Amino acid sequence: MAGLEPLYAWARAAVSRPQDALICGVHWELVRHGYRCLGAGDQPGPDERKSELLPAGWEANKEVYTLRYKSVDDARELLLKAIMVEDSMILNVMDRSSQKVADVTLTVANYINPEHLDDFHKLYKNTEELRTRIASGIIAPLGAPAEKAKKEPEKKDPDLHYDPLRVPPRQPAGTRAPSWPSPSSPFAVGGADLDPFGGRSGGMIVDPLRSGVPQPGIDPSSGIPGRLPPGAVPPGARFDPFGPLGAGRSGPDPDHLPPPGYDDMFM
Repeated sequence: MAGLEPLYAWARAAVSRPQDALICGVHWELVRHGYRCLGAGDQPGPDERKSELLPAGWEANKEVYTLRYKSVDDARELLLKAIMVEDSMILNVMDRSSQKVADVTLTVANYINPEHLDDFHKLYKNTEELRTRIASGIIAPLGAPAEKAKKEPEKKDPDLHYDPLRVPPRQPAGTRAPSWPSPSSPFAVGGADLDPFGGRSGGMIVDPLRSGVPQPGIDPSSGIPGRLPPGAVPPGARFDPFGPLGAGRSGPDPDHLPPPGYDDMFM
């Protein structure tokens, strides 16, 4: 309960009974949830200001503690009455603007060690339970101030397939390959090798399909019957055919013919 220790040190001189220490704990939980104390008693006094400290005379009546609070956004004003009934403290809180009422009953011995009023580190016990009781029994029914109301951010469904290091997905098989500029310009030679995004033409690797000579009906991305299935060659990729492409080509592959004069020893 961060912040309660300096508050208790400040109020220690007025603490004479275990219920006084419990009021300090309750007060600090209200402060933590966005409320500030205006003063003691049912009626406002002159020159009241919101404060995180307990007001003067807060412990005057050991049977009924009466404190007034105001939210940091000035939207709510609470009247707290802590009534002692034997060994229990009944917290009755009313929101004066909405007339809503909330109450919680606390057993003092469950949260305070009466023999350690001078030792803060041994005084309080079950602090998490105390915080939960106040939050669920008082803060939740009356509503937290706007400054303290936590709004859950909108959560977007994570893209489980997103990977910043992954190469962009290929085009589906059957789609048209991107248009390639004509490589006939002498200034385009080697341009693609200098472009890290691959958006230019003119690389140093010769691509027979984009050499400037029309090749009607040839689309390796759609597959080569008897040789490559559809999608084996990514759309737009360089592809060096390893056999005759298309039924319209006649004659042997030039690579199958010997060079001129290959058998002339003087060539």
